[in-house]
Amino acid sequence: MADDHTPSLADRVEGELRRAIGDGTWQPGDLMPAEGDLAGRYEVSRTVVREAISRLRAAGLVETRRGRGSFVLARPAAQDFTHSMGTVRSLDDRLHLLELRRGIEVEAAALAAARATPAALAAVDAALRRMATVRGSASDAVEADFAFHRAIAVATGNRFYLDLLDTLGAAAITRPYAGTEHDPGHLDQVLGEHRKIRDQISAGDPLGAAAAMRTHLDASRTRLTLRA
Repeated sequence: MADDHTPSLADRVEGELRRAIGDGTWQPGDLMPAEGDLAGRYEVSRTVVREAISRLRAAGLVETRRGRGSFVLARPAAQDFTHSMGTVRSLDDRLHLLELRRGIEVEAAALAAARATPAALAAVDAALRRMATVRGSASDAVEADFAFHRAIAVATGNRFYLDLLDTLGAAAITRPYAGTEHDPGHLDQVLGEHRKIRDQISAGDPLGAAAAMRTHLDASRTRLTLRA
């Protein structure tokens, strides 16, 4: 059973490591933290960390020196986009980001409906339950919201959707929650939209799932504009 979950965990850790290298947390030439430290930081096993680092090594981003550890060789090609995510400031930037998400996540929802395994559906449900328990904290709501969308990316069975979503990160949905700490109606509305997406994915209806995701992201655009 553990092997069924390892790839998605390795994908997540690889994305985190790429992001840390891309944003300059670790510079070329720097020694990365030990496997045990990374395992603790990301709450995964050393095996998962080892797999993530091996992928970075294959991509030419790090090198592992026997007895010394892994060193950063170069920043990932996606660093420019990672940097762009850190410069999102204006309403137009956030609306354009939603347009990008619409182009990615509508198709991701359709693929999830066609391909989701029982384990992937369970992960979507777990993220939905987490969203249902969020109250009074914008940061918790953002994390729960992102976890739901990320679970759908995993359910596509296409790791590049997950890579893209991890590159965007939770910052892609932060702004719509600004000032909503005491607005349970906002959370209930988003939760209801998420449930419709989940229901269509669970029903194995790609067109319905795509339509539900499109409706959700369009509603997010409306909420963002009204709160500007």
